[in-house]
Amino acid sequence: MTGAAAWTVAVLGFGEAGADIAAGLASSGLRVRGFDPVAPTPAGVEQTASDADACSGADLVLSLTTAAEAEVALRQSLGALTDAAGATVYADANTAAAGLKQRLAGIAADAGVPFADIAIMAPVPGLGYRVPMLVSGTGAQRTSEILSECDARVEVLPGPAGLAATRKLLRSVFYKGMAAALVEALLAARSAGCEDWLRDHLSAELADADATTLARLENGSYRHALRRSHEMAAATELLGELGVPPRMAHASQIWLQDLADQPSRR
Repeated sequence: MTGAAAWTVAVLGFGEAGADIAAGLASSGLRVRGFDPVAPTPAGVEQTASDADACSGADLVLSLTTAAEAEVALRQSLGALTDAAGATVYADANTAAAGLKQRLAGIAADAGVPFADIAIMAPVPGLGYRVPMLVSGTGAQRTSEILSECDARVEVLPGPAGLAATRKLLRSVFYKGMAAALVEALLAARSAGCEDWLRDHLSAELADADATTLARLENGSYRHALRRSHEMAAATELLGELGVPPRMAHASQIWLQDLADQPSRR
């Protein structure tokens, strides 16, 4: 961490991720300033009076508010950022669509501020600021240089803001969709009186997954789309009988039927 103590990082937002990351960076030797209008300031972090106040004198700003508040936080920080004449990188680490990240990058660019789009790629609790991150945009390399001095795990993606967000959300389609399907299946199994069996079965299937699993799932969905759509129609009916809303089952039925009707989608 040579030179880490020379950096000043501002953290905007002390939710679960923001508080954990801010406290960790402070304990690593960085000077950390921060602001949250509601949440308490973590130990080791300098409390400030506003977003702009937190950004004043910072080398890097990490915005960890929410996607809904991301633009407001950036605009409220612009005064301090423009005073820095391009010396401060503004990095938005909120989970948001690529379009929002691109809009924020445009606002920053108009003010002459380097911008980084950070995608946090794993749960922060337990990892803190060492959570794997993807970063893109004009300020990506600078962001990586600063955080890497604290042994953060940052991968720079050559390209504009929005690129990191796109990769994170594409991953989320699978992981969060799988988690939602898992919850739905277990709730239905509980109603059917076989939850323990299904838990054991799914645990074994996940444990047996290997490098061939992805191709098998993808190819099988195309090859057997029509038959599987009928299977998921039956599953949808079963969940209805069990009193569990078949949201994921019915969505799967629609997707498989669509693949059967339009094989050219592949």
